[in-house]
Amino acid sequence: MTNSFLRRRPQRAALAAALLALPLLALPARATDAADTQPGKAQTNKPAQKAASKPARRAPKPAKAAAPKPAAKPAAKPATKPATKPATKPAAKPAAAKPAAPAASAAPEPARPAAAQQADFIVAVVNDEPVTNNELRGRMARAERQLRSRGGAAPGEAELRREMLERLIAERAQLQYAKETGLEVDEGALKQAELSIARQNQLPDVAALHRQLAQEGIAVKDFQNSVREQVLLARLREREIEPRVRVTDKEVDAYIQEQTGQKATPQQALNLAMILVAVPENASAEETARLQKRADEVARRARSGEDFAALAREFSDANNRGSDGGVLGLRDEDRYPALFVDSVRRARVGDIAGPVRSGAGFHILKLLERKRSETLPEVTIPQTRARHILLQTGPTQSEQVAKSRLADFRRRILSGQASFEQLARENSQDGSAAEGGDLGWATPGQYVPEFEQAMNNLDVGGISEPVVSRFGVHLIKVEDRRQASLSAAEQRQLARNVLRERKAEEAFDTWAREVRGRAYVEYREAPR
Repeated sequence: MTNSFLRRRPQRAALAAALLALPLLALPARATDAADTQPGKAQTNKPAQKAASKPARRAPKPAKAAAPKPAAKPAAKPATKPATKPATKPAAKPAAAKPAAPAASAAPEPARPAAAQQADFIVAVVNDEPVTNNELRGRMARAERQLRSRGGAAPGEAELRREMLERLIAERAQLQYAKETGLEVDEGALKQAELSIARQNQLPDVAALHRQLAQEGIAVKDFQNSVREQVLLARLREREIEPRVRVTDKEVDAYIQEQTGQKATPQQALNLAMILVAVPENASAEETARLQKRADEVARRARSGEDFAALAREFSDANNRGSDGGVLGLRDEDRYPALFVDSVRRARVGDIAGPVRSGAGFHILKLLERKRSETLPEVTIPQTRARHILLQTGPTQSEQVAKSRLADFRRRILSGQASFEQLARENSQDGSAAEGGDLGWATPGQYVPEFEQAMNNLDVGGISEPVVSRFGVHLIKVEDRRQASLSAAEQRQLARNVLRERKAEEAFDTWAREVRGRAYVEYREAPR
């Protein structure tokens, strides 16, 4: 039977890990991202262009004053003066004479300045904190980049704007709640979070991470503020959500039955120790009585508290002469003789049972352990064993150079000039190099999608073309494939994890709505 519920499990880590596992350049938005989202609007909003030369913080003030009634008078005067003076000359010329001229004149100088100088304004206020248009546009640009990198289609601009604004409002309300309740992120925690992000992006340390950010035009301070906020949100969610999540054995049973179509059969697992006083096949009545008397004496001494293992070594006639203390091991009760199971049915752990007679002789039993176990339908998962050679890309080695080197490695391996293992040991830039690139057995979902897809497309013994992932460029070889069975305990733990993630997500949604509902939120229109 295939692992139907394995395929359905969410491919994400816990909330805290998921936040820190974002791609390196997805955390902060670059200054130009906000403007790149809607390039046309910066050219058509003339009042916004005029205000752009002033500091961004000053833009919200007219909008704030425009909301009350007194703002109606001031709004009329500025609207007439700027609109008549600046608009008459530029507007008359472009419209009548040369429609193309304004676009041409706006393009050379403006491309960067126009984007960078677009006026900021407040789009919402959460309690007493503003959410600005630049924040919103930066978040939209980041979401679009992530969707493109995953091959997904971005929703319409209005829908994306609404969704990102609601997300910013929710995060702002949660951050405020975290600060109110005394939750904070110290410098040590921030450094640890940065180090985790650096390692996830195959960078040696935080300094290398900061250099990478600088190359991408991202201010380190902005990045750190973003990381600090995300760590704070992760801690808050863990504190608020974990106590709400409980998964019972009954829920695990129901989930397994739902996913496999079969019900688990409850059983007991027993761990017994045994001393055998053997009775020969053709023993006389007198000899049998003598041996029974010996067994009774051993049982009496065991019940009086003597060490059972020592008695087994002295008296047991079992195959190993009691050298292991007579311990038979933990196993399902159906793997023990019915005579043994019946003898200890009412016994408590530590009790002595017997002597009981079988065809082999007299048995003295001690119940060492009793556990509840279940017989579950067999669940198998496909596993692949692969090797790879990883070349990291960066200032010293471009992606194209890495691809060319790996293509040459592939040619040499296929022609018999070198082995995959040898080249991996000499060149691979990850921890598997010492093992000749051996990654061990892996289950579905363990690798990043681009790597796993290329690996799954190979036959056993096949070697891929160079494959690009966020870690660098890989050359992949599939060594073997197999179907691996999960034990009952592994199945139950997996089912419990899936249910816990599902419940945590539901609990978080409920909690987030509660926090959002307690916050005062005011939406603002763009200034005109």
